[in-house]
Amino acid sequence: MPTVLKEKVNVTKSFIPPLDEYIYYVKQIYNNGLLTNQGPLLKKLENQICEKLHLNNFHFVTNGTIALQLALKALDICDGEIITTPFSYVATVSAILWERCKPVFVDIEPANFTIDIAKIEEKITSKTKAIMPVHIFGYACDVKGIQKIADRHNLKVIYDAAHCFGSSIGGGAMSLLNFGDISTCSFHATKLFHTIEGGGCIVKDKSISDKLELIKRFGHNGDKHYCLGINAKQSEFHAAMGLSNLPYVEEIIKERKRVCDLYDELLGHFVQRPEKQKELNYNYAYYPVIFKDEVQLLRVLEILNKNNIFPRRYFYPSLNKLPYLDEYQPCPVSEDICSRIACLPLYSDLKSEKVAEIAKLIKEVL
Repeated sequence: MPTVLKEKVNVTKSFIPPLDEYIYYVKQIYNNGLLTNQGPLLKKLENQICEKLHLNNFHFVTNGTIALQLALKALDICDGEIITTPFSYVATVSAILWERCKPVFVDIEPANFTIDIAKIEEKITSKTKAIMPVHIFGYACDVKGIQKIADRHNLKVIYDAAHCFGSSIGGGAMSLLNFGDISTCSFHATKLFHTIEGGGCIVKDKSISDKLELIKRFGHNGDKHYCLGINAKQSEFHAAMGLSNLPYVEEIIKERKRVCDLYDELLGHFVQRPEKQKELNYNYAYYPVIFKDEVQLLRVLEILNKNNIFPRRYFYPSLNKLPYLDEYQPCPVSEDICSRIACLPLYSDLKSEKVAEIAKLIKEVL
């Protein structure tokens, strides 16, 4: 008899809204014939996100990477050094390099893997233009501490907030997207709120926001050209997916919390987990676990993969070790964490029985 593989369980699974709810918006697109160029559904999505998260100056753009590049352009940062973290997805550094800037890596703190603010000032030079921290896995950077450093040195702050849609601080009153000169987010299909492909920029200053609006549309308004721009516009079909998904965000987060709570109960003290942040209203974007060493991690991955379960090494390698960088900048904490961390499968309809199976397989290795 042929071997029947179990259902494949990936690290994540995109939430897809009821088809009739998506078709409701698609019919509007067909009726008005508007496909792109800041159409009515895009504007509606921008307004609804602003209302939901209490944001101002929000821009829905093509993806989270170009959102970072737009932020750099809007703040007139086209060279010099950008202080950032080595513990993130490669897009954080890619955006810096594409804008002809140099990433200067500051190591992370081991509790939540965010940039270690005690080490930032020693990396500031006359060439430093901005700080680009990451709210990694939806955990909050020390936003107050980072802003104080930026103010002392007259630096801009751009947050890569790709993971933190739905995370807030201050008893849930303040979205993490509200901090910095510009915060950027990703609405890629792997995120808890997605538009299939997409991203966003939240801009503190209205004049900078107006400039970013021009940059994302080739730098012109009608026949009048103001600046160098690029095409970062989003389509009405992507906006339709966002409008269909947005009403489900609270339920998605609730179900992801259910999965995380069950992992906590079953794995207990078997693995190391990020520390809980008292002021953070967490979005349960990921479920990272840290193993004793890389050998143990690889053994766990091997066993899970044999059972058709596929966690991911988020994030590996530590970005300071990318082969195409000009120089190696040591970041021992990040390098250590990257060698032994993985994110377990997490999505809203992941069955409790599958979570129990994953935990059982991990514990058998440990």
